[in-house]
Amino acid sequence: MTDFIFPPHQAASLAIDGTDARFPVRRVYCVGRNYAGHAREMGSDPSREPPFFFTKPGDAAAVVAVAPGTTAELPFPPQTNNFHHECELVVAIGKGGADIAVEDAAAHIFGYAVGFDMTRRDLQNRMKDAGRPWEIGKAFDFSAPVGTVHPAATVAGIDNAAITLQIDGATKQSGHINEMIWSIAETIANLSTYFTLQPGDLIFTGTPEGVGAVQRGQTLVGHVDGLSDISVRFI
Repeated sequence: MTDFIFPPHQAASLAIDGTDARFPVRRVYCVGRNYAGHAREMGSDPSREPPFFFTKPGDAAAVVAVAPGTTAELPFPPQTNNFHHECELVVAIGKGGADIAVEDAAAHIFGYAVGFDMTRRDLQNRMKDAGRPWEIGKAFDFSAPVGTVHPAATVAGIDNAAITLQIDGATKQSGHINEMIWSIAETIANLSTYFTLQPGDLIFTGTPEGVGAVQRGQTLVGHVDGLSDISVRFI
């Protein structure tokens, strides 16, 4: 028996629709600017240049499992005056692999969920301008709330599903998964050339246009057709 100097951190886990079993989280990967409209609003060219990725911590401080029908209350992050929402389809990996072929990518997917890639935009932009890493803008505590995971076999038409985000009942983001520059399968295949994917990995697949500021106390509701909504309030 290993003698730790303090108890090891408990791995984050997500609820799975239809069972009491849970999905243990390993790593969180995010795809940058994977919708043309969002690329334009961020001042970039939405051509099919190779996708780029960044990561967030995979521990419970960064990923918050939000049960359906509830609103999670999370702390508003410090050191920001421009806190942004980005609603995304999250792919939960159930089978690992490297150099995965596009046509084989679906076999590596356990399921799907809705998540928020929360961003301290002012800090991210400051790091960009200085040519420095983005971590303080993207990888802070509670920056990746995720809803219930739905097994892939129970989800129909995900490639054409609508995705929306509302703040206090007003729609701020609206698009469709088929508007991605790089498809779900292409994203998995490309990411697996840089990292060996493992069961428990999450992939945030990008956000449609309409990202914007979130104020303390506002309620965010993320929706993807066929999946459980996620509802979060930052206080």
